[in-house]
Amino acid sequence: MGEITLSTSEKQELIDVTYDIQKSICPVKEGICIVYCPHTTAAITINESADPDVKEDILTKLNDIIPDDPNYKHSEGNSDAHIKSSIIGCSETIMIKEGKLVLGTWQAIYFAEFDGPRKRKIFIKIIKD
Repeated sequence: MGEITLSTSEKQELIDVTYDIQKSICPVKEGICIVYCPHTTAAITINESADPDVKEDILTKLNDIIPDDPNYKHSEGNSDAHIKSSIIGCSETIMIKEGKLVLGTWQAIYFAEFDGPRKRKIFIKIIKD
């Protein structure tokens, strides 16, 4: 199992981790890659990487739907981050073909921070064919 450590710098941000994950699958030629986030206020997602406005739009809409609300019962004041994490999800499974992650032309794998800045980990499990 592989592990990536990263430090986030914003309260909420999407960080492209595709390159780091691709490096971790070598020398596997065929199989699947499971990317898992062990944090309750962060997530893993796959989305467009060509236009940075997409990341901003995703975060803006999530904040519209799930605002930071002082009326949440959770005492730490980060209930919105927990809800966003649950909606986006803590893992993605990506196929590996010919030694590369099978992603669409414009796709990237993102670590989604909803309660930063923090030091975070991502775990990577490769299952060979």
